[in-house]
Amino acid sequence: MTDKVLQRRDGAIAHIIFNQPEKRNAVSYEMWKAVNDALTILAEDDTLRVLILSGAGGKSFVAGADISKFESERASKEAVTEYNQMTKKVYDGVANFPKPTIAQIDGFCIGGGVGLAASCDMRYCGSVSQFAIPAARLGLGYEYEGVNRLIHLIGPAFTKEVFFTARRFSAAEMASMGFVNKVVEDNALADYCVEVANMIAANAPLTVAATKFIANQCQLEESEKDLETCAAKVMNCFESSDYIEGRKAFMEKRTPVFKGK
Repeated sequence: MTDKVLQRRDGAIAHIIFNQPEKRNAVSYEMWKAVNDALTILAEDDTLRVLILSGAGGKSFVAGADISKFESERASKEAVTEYNQMTKKVYDGVANFPKPTIAQIDGFCIGGGVGLAASCDMRYCGSVSQFAIPAARLGLGYEYEGVNRLIHLIGPAFTKEVFFTARRFSAAEMASMGFVNKVVEDNALADYCVEVANMIAANAPLTVAATKFIANQCQLEESEKDLETCAAKVMNCFESSDYIEGRKAFMEKRTPVFKGK
């Protein structure tokens, strides 16, 4: 893995960190590939409960694509296709990751950074964070999935404003649109994200996983929804040892210890 993408593990919580602070964590093809590889491995880890994505340096989450790499990575039609396919793998990999994902948004969240954050289950940002999708200033086309994902979060009118104006939006504006779950004081953001992750990690994994799957299914067209699997995941919760543990812990007035079984 490139040193421009770091991983850290704190118990049941995993971190993927974009590590190019001198470029506001702008992302190259190599970095997207490294994240995709990390997601593939982490998705198979049964001991993992939550994944937090963040940017190094404290001043930027992800500032979009590394424009200095455009001539080598996005100059031809074939290169653009390959680059877009890799970013799509990452966005889809995050959106469909089997465990909850949190975007810890310090500072700038630009272009592909907005797309990445939109792919996460929850988004928390610092009070001075700034957001933008400057595609219209660069002449870039934006894929259907990215536009659609943003529409599901903030609606068509706000999505059009974000794309049409290509201007920067404040943390308060993005919160009012419903893009971020909460705006946190900048020096408390990392701790707050870990606090939320720990709350999730302490809950029944099968319930959390079933809820994420069903919530994602709710965003699909009726013909694409897998209602049978939704029902099976719910029944799996009721048939689990964790359901027994949850009931016993409630009756005994103690904290349950869930094992995801």
